[in-house]
Amino acid sequence: MNDILIADSGSTKTDWRLVSADGVTRAIQTNGFNPYYQTTEQIISTLQVQLLPELNDATITSAFFYGAGCSGPAVNYIISDALRAVLPDLAVVEVNSDMLGAARGAAGREPGIVCILGTGSNACCYDGHSISRSIQTLGFWLGDEGSGGYLGKTIVRDFFQERLPVHLKAAFQKRYALDRSTLLENAYQKPFPNRYFASFTPFLSEHIADAYIDRLVTDAFSLFLSTYVTGFPEADLQPVHFVGSIAHYFAEQLQKAVKQTGLTMGRILKAPATKLVDFHRQAV
Repeated sequence: MNDILIADSGSTKTDWRLVSADGVTRAIQTNGFNPYYQTTEQIISTLQVQLLPELNDATITSAFFYGAGCSGPAVNYIISDALRAVLPDLAVVEVNSDMLGAARGAAGREPGIVCILGTGSNACCYDGHSISRSIQTLGFWLGDEGSGGYLGKTIVRDFFQERLPVHLKAAFQKRYALDRSTLLENAYQKPFPNRYFASFTPFLSEHIADAYIDRLVTDAFSLFLSTYVTGFPEADLQPVHFVGSIAHYFAEQLQKAVKQTGLTMGRILKAPATKLVDFHRQAV
């Protein structure tokens, strides 16, 4: 097996796996990349500074990049051109969506339904190699049910609309000292409102033993499943896998929602990078 490089990239960070010819795998982390927001030249510059020094003169002949914003040939070339520029021995370069990376990581070479539950949310049907059916995601304000952004938005809304139990309201106010003007500025004027609202999920994790929080999180997952998963014809036949930090940290509530919805629980991965190594090793 030749040296291969595998990347699982978000807009914030990229988890790389360098798999050497003798089978040894090494983890590397760099800034994230998104072809909608960065040029090839900008990506090359980051790769030269953050990635190349970590490769220790490895001769990499294949690179598999899965990333946010990698939605098709119209933008994927921005990533592939950058990789080819800094890795001159590349014979194979594949750039695919983070959704396909999640699917290959969670399901391997078996068919299944795969969901992302992180800052945002998404779902697809996977045939063991490619995405066979997907949904039209509408982003934070019109969708993302079950995501970190959605959970944060829900707890903040309950706080301001006086729906939180008294003890939770006091704890929330003590921690964040949040006022209406600060909230609205972050929601409507500053960039990345999804990240802002997802920043409130540690509060949910810390108070997950409280019945109100447990129900809030479980209900959000149930809404995600009923909105995006149960409509797939494959939902009655295939396991449902989950990838992402929200799925990982709220696994108990997620499993409860899956059971209540009548679906078959699959794997939960915090991140797919390690499992992607297994997928591509099998292909060699």
